[in-house]
Amino acid sequence: MKIGVISDTHGFFDYKLRRFLENVDEIWHAGDIGSLKIADEIALFKPLFAVHGNIDDAETRAVYPKILEIQRENLDVIISHITGYPGKYSADVSDFLKKRPKVLVGGHSHILKVMYDKKNALFFMNPGAAGINGFHRVRTALRFKIEEGEIKEMEVGEWDK
Repeated sequence: MKIGVISDTHGFFDYKLRRFLENVDEIWHAGDIGSLKIADEIALFKPLFAVHGNIDDAETRAVYPKILEIQRENLDVIISHITGYPGKYSADVSDFLKKRPKVLVGGHSHILKVMYDKKNALFFMNPGAAGINGFHRVRTALRFKIEEGEIKEMEVGEWDK
């Protein structure tokens, strides 16, 4: 199974992201989608599993949860917008870590970060920001394969803002 991970699109989903994500089976969006219109556009492109972020309006929040739990090929995954990072997780995420997920996906910081959290035995990833709004200078996204319960062949997409 091939997965694309994006965050902080802030209402922006262009051809560069589409090209990077064209061969994935589904897209995980870690919040700050921007609008239901953009969420619908992404969902028409590929199956979308998303959470709302702090900039998303009430309409978007009504459709997309704050925290999403999914399982793919025996891999338990938690997706949330404001997660913090290994060693400094948010209180909301800390409660979900008791469920022992193998992957935690977050957004919000606009900073690409991928690392293994030894303490919680999980793979942490923040795809950075895929949109054009915010302080980041480079737009980023992730894609990878899940095989036999493991993440393999991770790739980073990177574009000028």
